[in-house]
Amino acid sequence: MANFLLGAAGLVLAMVALGLVRILHGPSEADRIMAAQLLGTGGIAALLLLSEATGVPAGVDIALVLALLAAFVSVAFVKSAARSAANRT
Repeated sequence: MANFLLGAAGLVLAMVALGLVRILHGPSEADRIMAAQLLGTGGIAALLLLSEATGVPAGVDIALVLALLAAFVSVAFVKSAARSAANRT
């Protein structure tokens, strides 16, 4: 079972690496932040899979902290976008 989980984590990390292209070449800031959120979600999923495969329970705690930070990043981006839109008008 551990081999399957490690393979799944590798597959998730490979897909996340493809998402890096979107971050670098996104047409707008919103596309880039969504790709960054996808990158974070994939990283959290890979971390949870690796934690379960290796039996290290601290990986779950780290994944939860990263998920919490990702939520704050989304809120900060929306506030920043709203502030810059208000300044333009």
